[in-house]
Amino acid sequence: MSVGIRSIGVCVPEKEVTNAQLVERYDTTDAWMRERLGIHSRRIAGPGEFTSDLALGALEDACKRAAVDPASIDLLICCTSTPDHMIPAVAALILRKAQIHGVPGFDVNAGGCAGGLYGLDVGLKYVQSGQYERVAVVVADTVAQLNTPDDRTQAAIFGDGAACYLLERCSDSPGIGRILLGTDPERYYTAFVERCDSDGQLNRFSGSNVTRMDAKGVKSFALDVVPGFVDEVTASAGVGLDDVRLIITHQANPTLVRELVGRLGQPADKAVIVADKYGNTSGSSVVIALAEAERTGRLHPGDRVLLLGFGAGMSYGGTVVHWCGSENFPQREW
Repeated sequence: MSVGIRSIGVCVPEKEVTNAQLVERYDTTDAWMRERLGIHSRRIAGPGEFTSDLALGALEDACKRAAVDPASIDLLICCTSTPDHMIPAVAALILRKAQIHGVPGFDVNAGGCAGGLYGLDVGLKYVQSGQYERVAVVVADTVAQLNTPDDRTQAAIFGDGAACYLLERCSDSPGIGRILLGTDPERYYTAFVERCDSDGQLNRFSGSNVTRMDAKGVKSFALDVVPGFVDEVTASAGVGLDDVRLIITHQANPTLVRELVGRLGQPADKAVIVADKYGNTSGSSVVIALAEAERTGRLHPGDRVLLLGFGAGMSYGGTVVHWCGSENFPQREW
């Protein structure tokens, strides 16, 4: 069974934090952020704005773009590492806020930045099973809320955002290819979030959540490990990188994205960049970039696109997607 991405919804906070605003708060410069990271602004959730709010906006946007009722979905999956509450699942809260009843929902925690591929793989398998026909996979995080307070680099890099894949069976197209996943547990502490109490002592279930990141370790993984993984992904898909129109990867930062595409031996114009204006939005970043490519006319039905996600774990995933048009999705009676 071929499964395609019928539409993608995106929702980012209205609040924009520019480099100039960060310069007022941290010992940094606009030039450093633009040249070292390639970021000039990022979107940050405001007071009272939660992961579920952004996720709901992404779901509604995806359904609007597909001209379908949100209540017509058969299953809702939310991939997040920043849930509103430890339990229940954010998916349940999205369904509540959307007033969708009779539809199951659950969360997947893929550890952050690889979530755009891990969540897609879970949703793909549910459609392929034949049990569900229309599956919404929302990838949402408010990771900027986890920044270590005095860390200028984290403040410059991370933003909040959500995106939603709407998945259905497709015809006359291979749709989403086989998704390869991997985890390197030896790099577990390259990027992680720990919880500390008011005295700075580790606490499993209460206290402040703060990001710990080895930036050099992340860069080393992206440039030394990911290229070999890309070879596996393209070989599994039976294509070469020259056959791929676009390379859409997790938006760790624009500078690293461009360096990775160059390391793959591909032209710079195959990269899609959105982190320059949104920051690193964790798992949703690759999905937001895919939506950007489609909406700006860089991606057309029949095109092949390489999707890559990598992050904490260190976990990673990749696939080659054949982009579908509306004509590839059969009409469904409701």
